[in-house]
Amino acid sequence: MSKKIHVALLSGGTSGEREISLKGGDQVYQALDKDRYTVARYDPRTDLCRLVADARAIDVALVILHGAPGEDGTIQGLLDLLEIPYQCSGVMSSAIAMNKVVSKFFYEKAGIAVPAWESSRRGQPVDAKAVMDRLGLPLVVKPASGGSSLGMSIVRSPEAFDAALEAAHACDDTVLLEQYLQGTEITGGVLGNQDLEALPLVEIVPLKDHEFFDFNAKYLAGETDEICPARLDPDLARQGRELALAAHRALFCTGYSRTDMILSSGRLWVLETNTIPGMTPVSLLPLAASNAGMNYSQLLDRLIGLALEK
Repeated sequence: MSKKIHVALLSGGTSGEREISLKGGDQVYQALDKDRYTVARYDPRTDLCRLVADARAIDVALVILHGAPGEDGTIQGLLDLLEIPYQCSGVMSSAIAMNKVVSKFFYEKAGIAVPAWESSRRGQPVDAKAVMDRLGLPLVVKPASGGSSLGMSIVRSPEAFDAALEAAHACDDTVLLEQYLQGTEITGGVLGNQDLEALPLVEIVPLKDHEFFDFNAKYLAGETDEICPARLDPDLARQGRELALAAHRALFCTGYSRTDMILSSGRLWVLETNTIPGMTPVSLLPLAASNAGMNYSQLLDRLIGLALEK
């Protein structure tokens, strides 16, 4: 019998997405084949010293963290120092993708279409009228870093601008102000390091009482219809998969990623890329992998293989 692979499963952390991370960690732990893997769980909020002490016995890490300091490159840097391979992108690409403002520059440099945007720093004056004149209304306001739509608002009137800016700044010093595009939300997963595989696209249709794909729509079962493969004609579906691959490459991702897009007026626009996609029972990447013929346990095997390959 071959030697078991020792897996460090990291979930929890200290961000506003802690509970989602813990749920994802529970799902991953249950699905890992215990005949193949010896699994030890670590919560960065309490267990970093134990992780360091155990490092020599760990073969690979599965980082199931969301928000800082798990998704922004911080934990990745620690694992690099400990010489523990992991399934997600490295320090640089994790930091780039986590910051929605910085990632825009990389998308645009790669020729990837993004909605018109600008940014605001806490303490700097904002000419709300000039912003709305340039980007129009409605207008999307969201923290530059963070996920799960925390702190995000859609501004539909000038009177709502200041409150939306304040809500976003409660989550981050830097805020992204982005043109609102009416359309259909699409997401595309990618697996691989050098040889990349684009997974089937998923169409996201929140129920009518959700203004957008917000926190509850993301994580409460039955709040969103997630259709895979997305209901696109073959040419648009091909374009969507190519955009997911292009975004993965533009941000120098490895292991896996999931890029969110919107189909508006017959064109696909890239919104952001997630370097640690959700792994809860209602998450989008496992759905896409399943549509590609890969069950949840097989997806985890693939991610561990990609980590060890790196």
